[in-house]
Amino acid sequence: MRKQTLPATLLALGGIGLSAGAAHAQSSVTLYGIVDGGFAYTSNQGGKSNYQATSGNEQGSRWGLLGSEDLGGGNHAVFRLENGFNLMNGTASANGRIFGRQAWVGLSSDRYGTLTFGRQYNASQDSLEPLQVATDTVQYGTHPFDVDDINNTFRTDNSIKYVTPIVYGLQINTMYALSGNAGNFATNRSYSVGATYANGPWHLGAAYVMLDHPATDTTGAIPSDNYFTFLKGISKQRIYGAGGLYDIGNASVGLMYTNTRFELTPASQYQTYQNAEASLRYRITPTVHAALGETYTNVSTNGKVDSWHYWQTTAGLQYFLSKSTDVYIDLLYQRATNAVAQIEGASGPSSSHTQFIAVTGIRHKF
Repeated sequence: MRKQTLPATLLALGGIGLSAGAAHAQSSVTLYGIVDGGFAYTSNQGGKSNYQATSGNEQGSRWGLLGSEDLGGGNHAVFRLENGFNLMNGTASANGRIFGRQAWVGLSSDRYGTLTFGRQYNASQDSLEPLQVATDTVQYGTHPFDVDDINNTFRTDNSIKYVTPIVYGLQINTMYALSGNAGNFATNRSYSVGATYANGPWHLGAAYVMLDHPATDTTGAIPSDNYFTFLKGISKQRIYGAGGLYDIGNASVGLMYTNTRFELTPASQYQTYQNAEASLRYRITPTVHAALGETYTNVSTNGKVDSWHYWQTTAGLQYFLSKSTDVYIDLLYQRATNAVAQIEGASGPSSSHTQFIAVTGIRHKF
């Protein structure tokens, strides 16, 4: 019998060791995405009607990588890298960021929860966004100017996030994002806390978010190239809100309230945006879903009552060609008082107190 040499023996033992390690530490990386595009008609945009090819109507077009490595004992190393893009011209969203939607890495435990680091969603996005009527229609159905960030106007950089395990349907999410400013720790930092509850017919959420001197630079928690442009001189932004859905057979009834306060410079100036939303979703058949929402938004400056306000009606219909593909049509109408109308997501404000949008398209998930 031919004897193995020492190098061959070592290689064989190494192969056994590698096989054992691979068996213990199972890893997976999933490529996923959404491609959403269509056509939109706007009745009044600067005094004229507009016809546009539009991307990301129901959901922002994206692709991403989601990874997990089994470390044993119910523990995992996890990461997500998610890119957003405009389907109509191929450009990256979030001011050209490669992974502008999400980019994080961390550890997850079945027993202790998940701790992650990177560019992430805050508590308003995690706990309130899934409850809004725009989740079952199009982005245009979200609240005016997206002041409560449930249409993802901004993400949070430099963040440390902890999410608890789900206990009897309840889950808590917390986040702290660092400013990165030496000697000025509070400038351009953020923190938030939220909760979700899902049990039986109930789906509930609540959140609080604080931004301290946001968008003062591009390196802090809220970068200046990925923030609101309709309001200047923001020293603090506070968001709090709560909402819920209740399932009744094939229908779901929803309510939501959010309150956003912008403290401005000079310090005595502030604006408050209050949104109240009521919605109804109905699954007509397994492949045909309808949704209807009504939102009232009141804006006050320095505490003055009813400085201006908006009423907005959103109606949508989805037809699912498969589990991965649906076609949709949505109608939106907004009426403003003491202001011009501007539906969130429209490429420009109306020249009058009203604005109407009709949008149709196709969405495919992979």
